[in-house]
Amino acid sequence: MTRQVILAAHFPGVNNTTVWSDPASGSQIAFDSFVRLAQTAERGKFDFFFLAEGLRLREQRGRIHDLDVVGRPDSLTVLAGLAAVTTHLGLTATVNATFNEPLDLARRLATLDHLSGGRAGWNVVTSSDAFTGENFRRGGYLDRADRYSRAAEVLRTARELWQTWPADEVVADAVTGVFTRTANPGAFVHKGRHVDIAGAFGVPRSPQGRPLIIQAGDSGPGRDFAAADADAIFSRHGTLQDGKAFYADVKGRMAKFGRTPDQLKILPAATFVLGDTEDEAREKAHHVRRQQVSPQTAILLLEQLWNKDLSDFDPEGPLPPFDPVPEADSIIKGRARMYDDPVATANQWRALAAEKGLGIRDLIIEVTGRQTFVGTPASVAATIDELVQNDAADGFILVPHIVPGGLDEFVDTVVPLLQERGVLRTEYTTTTLRGHLGLDHD
Repeated sequence: MTRQVILAAHFPGVNNTTVWSDPASGSQIAFDSFVRLAQTAERGKFDFFFLAEGLRLREQRGRIHDLDVVGRPDSLTVLAGLAAVTTHLGLTATVNATFNEPLDLARRLATLDHLSGGRAGWNVVTSSDAFTGENFRRGGYLDRADRYSRAAEVLRTARELWQTWPADEVVADAVTGVFTRTANPGAFVHKGRHVDIAGAFGVPRSPQGRPLIIQAGDSGPGRDFAAADADAIFSRHGTLQDGKAFYADVKGRMAKFGRTPDQLKILPAATFVLGDTEDEAREKAHHVRRQQVSPQTAILLLEQLWNKDLSDFDPEGPLPPFDPVPEADSIIKGRARMYDDPVATANQWRALAAEKGLGIRDLIIEVTGRQTFVGTPASVAATIDELVQNDAADGFILVPHIVPGGLDEFVDTVVPLLQERGVLRTEYTTTTLRGHLGLDHD
């Protein structure tokens, strides 16, 4: 049976995929920018819109990181506004389970679910970062080993709260107009290692029962967490071979948690560059990558591996002759270290630079990621369809490099081709986010 492609749109703000300096780029924080991207996604019959979260601005060399200078607004507040200017599009956000308390978090998400008519989703993330934790009253530090145990309990508690209101909690008699109650709504008690609360939850169930749960971990515990509790998992494995391996691994874990593979959707993040010909698309992709990795950005990214101030180095020159210093305090705050063995990685980069004759900037462009889909609309549509039909993904979360208009070309050219293939809806037939993804209402 032909499988339907799930599509989501990510509003990236200013990060390493965004070409925020391009003349076509607009505000990364104005509400009109969020509206345009969301309404474009809805015009393309996408399943949902996604916002990330930043609880503290990253710092490098003691200064706010260049890619955080516009700030990071509260995602759920933005989505509440978007609920009023969209009708079918799902509205999902990252909310940290380490630095939020379950009742307040569950109440905010349930409120968004009601405001949107059952279109809310929660991407559950964790953090052991004491730098971020300084923004919070408790100091925020959490041992790395406790991240997932706390997240699992916070999620479990939120679900308990959402389920304290039965679906038929309040019934109105059509003749007398008298309301009757079938239970004591909202009453809860939860006693656990990380959460010990009791009381009454104040928000009834939404049309989809509860918000969609998304997870983004790629480690073994993260994959187990998704297999046990998530409705969708973000993935960084967007090629056919890697995607199939990740897909089989995560869905293969579900049986031990009493779940079936169709209860979890696997959604790699994906960028795209389109052209009238394959050669034009590749040329545009090369131009985009050089915009994304400016000379200044190249040095900043290199510093994250070397863990040392390299501001005096020439971005077009050779790599530092000395090794990284991983044992020193991290030069960047608010972001986890990206390399398990910095010295080994530096040696790999040196070999690659020598082999291809690359200076720092061109090397960083080479090693820090490429566009997922580069080609004509027809070839991109065919590749997306191939990956989904061959169990490498259930769909993709598209990350445009221009905000807010970067999704327009995809919706105008690729979406009609996916619809012609019969793998993307031409009209919405469901009203809730869980319904869009073919998941049962809880």
